[in-house]
Amino acid sequence: MHSIDFIQDLAVIMLIAGLVTILFHRLKQPVVLGYILAGVIIGPHTPPFALIRDEHTIRTLSELGVVFLLFSLGLEFSLRKLARVGMTALVAAVTEIAVMLAIGWGLGRWFGWSQMDSIFLGAILSISSTTIIVKALSELKLKNERFAQLIFGILIVEDILAIALIALLSALATTGQVDTPEVFATLGKLSLFMVVALVLGILIVPRLLDYAARFDSPEMLLITVLGLCFGFCLLVVKLDYSIALGAFVIGAVMAESRQLKLIEQLTEPLRDMFSAIFFVSIGLLLDPAVLVRYAGPIALITACVVIGKVIACAGGSYIAGNDGRTSMKVGMGMAQIGEFSFIIASLGLTLKVTSDFLYPVAVAVSVITTLLTPYLIRLSDPLTARGANLIPPRLLRWVERYPAWLARLQRPGQAAELRSIVLKILLQVLINFALVAAVFIAGAYLVGEASDLIMASATDPRLPHTLAWSCALLISLPFLIAAYRKLKALAMLLAELLAPPGGAGSWLPAFLSEAIPVVTVAGILALVAALSASILPPWEWLLIILAAAGAVSALLWKWFVRLHTKLQIALLDTLGAEGDHR
Repeated sequence: MHSIDFIQDLAVIMLIAGLVTILFHRLKQPVVLGYILAGVIIGPHTPPFALIRDEHTIRTLSELGVVFLLFSLGLEFSLRKLARVGMTALVAAVTEIAVMLAIGWGLGRWFGWSQMDSIFLGAILSISSTTIIVKALSELKLKNERFAQLIFGILIVEDILAIALIALLSALATTGQVDTPEVFATLGKLSLFMVVALVLGILIVPRLLDYAARFDSPEMLLITVLGLCFGFCLLVVKLDYSIALGAFVIGAVMAESRQLKLIEQLTEPLRDMFSAIFFVSIGLLLDPAVLVRYAGPIALITACVVIGKVIACAGGSYIAGNDGRTSMKVGMGMAQIGEFSFIIASLGLTLKVTSDFLYPVAVAVSVITTLLTPYLIRLSDPLTARGANLIPPRLLRWVERYPAWLARLQRPGQAAELRSIVLKILLQVLINFALVAAVFIAGAYLVGEASDLIMASATDPRLPHTLAWSCALLISLPFLIAAYRKLKALAMLLAELLAPPGGAGSWLPAFLSEAIPVVTVAGILALVAALSASILPPWEWLLIILAAAGAVSALLWKWFVRLHTKLQIALLDTLGAEGDHR
């Protein structure tokens, strides 16, 4: 009987959603709104009776919608795209999220809502909708415009920050308070996880997918993709992160595969089906009575979303060096909320830390701002022209000079090249250090999981910990040696720049070239020791292990260098092949 109820519910959802979305397509409105309306129609709050019998199963299916939605966003993610838009995307996205977090929190407190409701409201308002914006720009045939490319870059940064925001909100919900050290610790752990997952994933997953594609079986490739997707999501959940993070990261990793186009084609029907159920489930939670009761807050929040996002995104884009017209178009195109807002609102309900009214309020604001999006994009040029007429001529000249002045500062030159080299070296060092930290944390985790077995079988309880720490150090040696070599090159470069001319300062380059890498590696080893404190050997054993590691490094130095070089070449080859499949 239960299976019949499920089939009936699924049939009702798909039939009503199909009819409503056909109507919305004819009216040239986003189909996402059609899905939400379908949920309202069949939901428990719409008379005369609810058409859905098993809401729990529908909620479970909607979780699959979240997975496929975030997975598809990850497939659209590109490290090269992110590098191309550069500082504009970062400045605009950070500015927008900071401003909207403050506005949302302030509005919530002004309404008299709880602190947790206010925090979640700020998070809900801070992320724009990738799906809705891309669809609106496509329908207006503006996807190839410069401002549209800037918007896409901002959306990529927003997606990354949204994943971090979801992780922070999950941690905040468990503690019930904002703990600044805990926030920074969570951000550090999240950054470490994402760096390691992306590096190892890009090294392994694209090659595994290439191997599966050799059999020329779409079915085999699809099953491999789904197995990797859900397997990685399970790993992420086991590590106490959200399933949304896992879906996005594994999608971003698969985006570097040569099979990207085929993967998108194979997973698109699954994404469309389960995403439809996700948006319908949003409509199921909408109570029209709540919308009427909170009509005032909804109207005020909507106005703040439009005005706040236009000012924040346009201001951030302008600060990054874009002209006023382009910046205004960016701001007008970003003035809505969407799928991430629904996910954040669902998180609050699932964790039972937000009030029931917050979810329908968020959906109502999203619906209104979504309807306004095409009109705001069309109004950007007239508003820019009118604003230029209102600004005093002298101030307008200063406004127009700023982007040109900033462009002159950023022209290629010796200083810019030097800055680029230094940043590249530091990035490589940070990646190596992240991998080292991950190895030791993994060792501590494995020992912790097998603690009962270790205590039952080991004659000396310190011995398994010592072996685990020693193995972690051995595995980390190629990355530590690579970091040392990179830091030594950086130190020599800086020493040459800082050393005064003549013989009086001739000792400085040699001193700095040895001191900087040694001190830095010693510092990272101290940090690793803190991270792996649970398996750190006794001091007398630790000194012996470090001495042995030094001897192994001296004997196998060239082999470790070659091994790391091969890994680096494999990583760059995978990233370099991106242009072949995008």
